[in-house]
Amino acid sequence: MLVRMDIKTIVVAGGPIPSLVVLTPRQRAGNAAVDLPIRIGVVEAAAISTAADGHQERPKTHDLLLKTITRLGGKLTGVAIVDVLDTTFYANLMLEDAGGRRIDIDCRPSDALALAVRQGVPIWAEEKVLDAATMPDFAQVERDERQQELARFHDFVEDLNADDFKD
Repeated sequence: MLVRMDIKTIVVAGGPIPSLVVLTPRQRAGNAAVDLPIRIGVVEAAAISTAADGHQERPKTHDLLLKTITRLGGKLTGVAIVDVLDTTFYANLMLEDAGGRRIDIDCRPSDALALAVRQGVPIWAEEKVLDAATMPDFAQVERDERQQELARFHDFVEDLNADDFKD
């Protein structure tokens, strides 16, 4: 099952620090919010970030591919993160040819995301990828813990009686 994702953060790093893109689900039934971090190269992070920010430059390879698809009568309808093995993610371009037939093309997630932000198409992730590779929304975990602590304190106060304050 595919889950619709949004780009939450793009980290363009350098040196020993890896670049990454963090995806977050729009909605995920029955589960707490999670983030899907994908390590990518610095050049790839810059390509995604530049397109996400709306900067226009001379056409890059991603722009060339989109123009080629369009000129051949096809269109990019979405991208999907379809698998993860160890720390390697796999993605597909979801294309429609001139006759309306759907074609999935294997690609790197960074290329898929760079194309998706340029074309404004949906980003998807397989549920199994989210189950295997996501990290919790730490802010939500903190809110949940605070709520549980308040509930325990409330229960403690509710159970107090006057005899509890005698020596």
